[in-house]
Amino acid sequence: MKKTINAPKAPAAVGPYVHAVEAQGLIFTSGQLGLIPESGTLPEGVEAQAHQSLKNLAVVLEAAGSDLDHVVKTNIFLDDINDFAKVNEIYGQYFTKDTPARSCVQAAKLPKGGLIEIEMIAVKKEG
Repeated sequence: MKKTINAPKAPAAVGPYVHAVEAQGLIFTSGQLGLIPESGTLPEGVEAQAHQSLKNLAVVLEAAGSDLDHVVKTNIFLDDINDFAKVNEIYGQYFTKDTPARSCVQAAKLPKGGLIEIEMIAVKKEG
């Protein structure tokens, strides 16, 4: 059985999909660009977009009954792999305890001209 999750405080999906799906206690998020929820625009620079992407994912996870502490896997897609070190620095500010497994690759092009997109798998919080 699966449950779809749409987080009202996250940016609207840019296609025909939901923010996340829960199945058997796991939450699979859709990729989140660094879109500002109120305007649907991207801030300037990979650092600002990385922060916003992670904030958007935190909102999605909260709506799904989880949080960043319960993330077990992330996938990061970068417009330019040369931004890897900058993104690592920002990523480390959000994952300070047990860091999840992670992949990071350069993508040929991201939607809306984004510089970064992140997706996550998390476990649902108990209780």
